[in-house]
Amino acid sequence: MSRPLRVLFVCSRNRLRSPTAEAVVADWPGVEALSAGTAPDAEAPVSADLVAWADVIVAFEPQHRRRLQSAFGPLLRDRRVVVLGVPDDYAFMDAALVRLLRQRLPGVLGVDEP
Repeated sequence: MSRPLRVLFVCSRNRLRSPTAEAVVADWPGVEALSAGTAPDAEAPVSADLVAWADVIVAFEPQHRRRLQSAFGPLLRDRRVVVLGVPDDYAFMDAALVRLLRQRLPGVLGVDEP
């Protein structure tokens, strides 16, 4: 049996969007997820260890990819970084955000939603 796909969700402060995405895929077979933020005051700041752990990094906005590239450029060479283009307009577990993630993430991750 192969190991699960490791996905790191990244937003700014790791309080709304990325923890929601982590929760949405928590029970998806074949997927392990963590979340982090790019801001200095993030609940769980992005670290080199988290970047190295991930197979795929899903950023919510282009600014998140830029910050990742700036801080962890060499580590990103072997990682796929995807930008979802989801603005900071949602609360944690907002029903509209959950629907949007369930629509987009299977294709982005190349997995079937259960």
